[in-house]
Amino acid sequence: MKPILLHEDRLFPADEATRSVARSLYQTVKDLPIISPHGHTDPRWFAYDENFGNATELFILPDHYVFRMLYSQGVSLENLGIRRWDGGPTEGDPQKIWQIFADHYYLFAGTPSRMWLDTVFKNVFGLTDMLCSENAME
Repeated sequence: MKPILLHEDRLFPADEATRSVARSLYQTVKDLPIISPHGHTDPRWFAYDENFGNATELFILPDHYVFRMLYSQGVSLENLGIRRWDGGPTEGDPQKIWQIFADHYYLFAGTPSRMWLDTVFKNVFGLTDMLCSENAME
């Protein structure tokens, strides 16, 4: 399995002088809360502070960037548990959905979603290996 590699300057400019300024600025704000009018999280998550039942509820179902990317590569929305407008059947097993996500995780290489997911997997959940088919159920 491949390790999750996160270079500390991954979001900073390539030019060394500009990167140095960016690092200095970052050090002054890195521990402050993010206040943004644009977000991809449901405010109820913070108001009620409840645990998620599984990773699928957190990383796949609410994230249109994730499920739209998979759909663009031939994975049906129904197999990802996305409700149909006509009420038809969709996959309800979060482990099956997570396995599909892991099977196709390589497709996210080079995307902002992948950068964010790898950062969360490593820095929040302490994972060391990149998500893949073989380690999805660990």
